[in-house]
Amino acid sequence: MRDPTLQAIAEKVERGERLTRDDGLTLFQSNDLLTIGRLGDLANRRRNGDRVFFAANQHLNPTNVCVLRNTCVFCSFARMPREEGAYTRSLDEVFAEADAARDNPTREFHIVGGLHPKLRLSYYLDMFRGLRQRHPGVHIKALTAVEVAHLARIEGMSVAEVLRAMREAGVTSLPGGGAEVFSPAARATIADKKLSGEAWLEVHREAHRLGIPSNCTMLYGHVETTADRVDHLLALRGLQDETGGFLTYIPLAYHPDHNELGEALGRTGTATSGFDDLKNIAVGRLLLDNVPHVKTHWPMVTPFISQVALTFGCDDLEGTVVFERVYHEAGAGTPMWLSYDQIVSLIRGAGKEPVERDSLYQPVRTFEDWVPGQARARPQGPAGPTFRLEPRRAAAARKRALPVLSSPVDGAE
Repeated sequence: MRDPTLQAIAEKVERGERLTRDDGLTLFQSNDLLTIGRLGDLANRRRNGDRVFFAANQHLNPTNVCVLRNTCVFCSFARMPREEGAYTRSLDEVFAEADAARDNPTREFHIVGGLHPKLRLSYYLDMFRGLRQRHPGVHIKALTAVEVAHLARIEGMSVAEVLRAMREAGVTSLPGGGAEVFSPAARATIADKKLSGEAWLEVHREAHRLGIPSNCTMLYGHVETTADRVDHLLALRGLQDETGGFLTYIPLAYHPDHNELGEALGRTGTATSGFDDLKNIAVGRLLLDNVPHVKTHWPMVTPFISQVALTFGCDDLEGTVVFERVYHEAGAGTPMWLSYDQIVSLIRGAGKEPVERDSLYQPVRTFEDWVPGQARARPQGPAGPTFRLEPRRAAAARKRALPVLSSPVDGAE
């Protein structure tokens, strides 16, 4: 231990005691990353052993049209209705893209998009019913709290009524996006018109009351302070104490490319550091002692940082993530998907045991007798917008030895 301020925290972790706000501040302020990582690993091993989960999942983004296009300055995905690159999928197009699941061992559709001013709740309910009918064995994890609140507002319904309708149409769980960071000061800078932190928590509280589990997130690496991070995590911990409905926590790294905030901060081309990425995993595991799982989102931080994170308190490597778009619009220099072979190899390379799961963290497969090349989870269906490798991104990819496809560059509809 290089930092003596961590000694008392280490003793608490070893005794299994809950950490305080001051403990969280100390952890984030310390540069003794290996000690923080060791403590996170200890907390994770007590709960999950050497198991590392992943999902064979496919991302579906029905639209990038969003009424908050001009106010969420950190976002690179959203477009105005007539802006270049804007798109809205018909249901047939969504179903065609989802048909990649027929030739892959897909177990989850992850569905998020923009706050479209004209798409009604019926569009999404028909989508969920259609997906469930066409792919009855695939779980549907759909719509952030921000999208749910938006639909409730334009339909004149309560959040609970929207959530009940989603559940009846086939939604299994909610993703954790849209939380960003709960600090009012930080939100005033990065997303002043977006759903407040309190309202985000209330949507998830209502989902949990209705028996719909969800994930939780925090966006870090922009304008937030250390105190903002800790208070955000404690707010998540408080709701989990109340409901027990969170399945996993995912720290999300801010990407500064292709958005106003990155330009204003002079951060274009400079993503979060691997040091901070790993610290956020470990501190999240230590403070969120009541959330079962902590996930590393490899499309944001690279598969290699995610592999290291498996010894810093993380027990979930996300999944195959076929056709991820949201973070690639923000300049993520990572692949658009990973195969089974790549995921199993990453987990085993970290000395861990790979376990495929469904959306609810029920194990569906282990890999003691795994033979590489038998189920690659390659994208087989249409990907929607055309993809091309941009010269700047290609050079960065070669430098980092990453097989990268760029984000969507056309497909306005």
